Amino acid sequence: MSQITLYIDDATEALLVQAAQASGMSKSRWVAELIRQHAHDTWPAECIALAGAFPDFPLREELPPPGEDLARIRF
Repeated sequence: MSQITLYIDDATEALLVQAAQASGMSKSRWVAELIRQHAHDTWPAECIALAGAFPDFPLREELPPPGEDLARIRF
């Protein structure tokens, strides 16, 4: 199990202590649960539901092929 050091101000620590006690968890477990709730490697369902919601948005396959590079201006 990994350990981290977390630097927080006194007011934030008071909030952490209060929330952990109210939930019946240790401070460490409360923070770990918070991380599990908010740190994901997938898109939220709300974002996935937007797929295809913009009918006029071009897909990559529908874009015209890139043109030739323009000549750079010499200084």
